[in-house]
Amino acid sequence: MTFLELTTKHIGIGSATVGDLFSAILTLLVCLLVIHLIVRVLHRVLARSKLDARVQKYVMRAIKLLLYLLTALIVVDSLGIRITSLVALVSIGSLGVTLAAEDILGNVAGGFVILASRPFTIGDFIEVSGTSGTVEEITLNHTKLVTLDGLMVMIPNKSLASSKMTNYTTLGHRRVEQKVSASYDAPTETVKAACRKALEMTPNLLQEPGSTVFLSSYGSSSIEYCVFCWCDSAYYWAVCCTLRENLREAFAEFNVEMSYDHLNVHVVEDRTKSAGRNVD
Repeated sequence: MTFLELTTKHIGIGSATVGDLFSAILTLLVCLLVIHLIVRVLHRVLARSKLDARVQKYVMRAIKLLLYLLTALIVVDSLGIRITSLVALVSIGSLGVTLAAEDILGNVAGGFVILASRPFTIGDFIEVSGTSGTVEEITLNHTKLVTLDGLMVMIPNKSLASSKMTNYTTLGHRRVEQKVSASYDAPTETVKAACRKALEMTPNLLQEPGSTVFLSSYGSSSIEYCVFCWCDSAYYWAVCCTLRENLREAFAEFNVEMSYDHLNVHVVEDRTKSAGRNVD
């Protein structure tokens, strides 16, 4: 037996010989090379996909972590160390962490769903669970909304991904609906002409689809008319406010009365008392 063979067989750290150490180092280098190749291939595959850039980054981090964990287990096993108990310990620890962080993991899963499906993007105006606002930031845990009154609202991704959500921006245009009442004495065509005049005075309206005015219902003291028009999503609130003002001016120009609910009180004189006064 040569000196090198003797050294390799009998000299080591703990129960691992020098031969085991060389084998572990060689295994580690091979695993790192394989990880490098896998990461390069995945980068190319994900770059060609339609996944959001943030989703690609998170996916790559998760795959790298998993590959490094597998590498560590393979290297430990090559040293002759039994990893069965270690794997069981890691599994028990992972289960405990999962149960303790159930809500956080649910939010993270919801964040992946949102980033992958992209039901909205930063800058979209959305409404979810009675809260509406502009999307300011999308993270794995929460989505930040800025409301119309300047408040920052943090919505957990878990509830956001599982709730009914309305995106007012994604289609690029919105319909403006304005209801207005007029007196029964005002002719229908005159009221419609006043509404069309108000539409002509309102800027930023889309020609297609066009605007519509029609009689919608009969009230107890007035007739209700409905005005529909379309605009780009960015001009929605400006068009709403301007149209309301123009309707009031147009009704005044066409001498159309804007009726409202009112109560008439009639005072009836007591005839018995009146008769008594006459007898006296």
